[in-house]
Amino acid sequence: MDRRVLPRSAMADTCKGEASAKRLSGAALTSFMTKCEKDAHASCDSAAAGKKLAGAAKTSFTENCLNDAVGH
Repeated sequence: MDRRVLPRSAMADTCKGEASAKRLSGAALTSFMTKCEKDAHASCDSAAAGKKLAGAAKTSFTENCLNDAVGH
């Protein structure tokens, strides 16, 4: 997903967007991103389990989910 075409509110839904909106930097940014990425990973794993995905399908789904959540 190309973040340049997302409306501002959609960018704020990502970890990077939220950190930017909060104007975090340094240790606060690192701490926030670590927690946000952990939470996103747990959420994506849960969503994959709910869809009963396994193997390559689970890996692909989880990677895309994390990229969308974190804002890569």
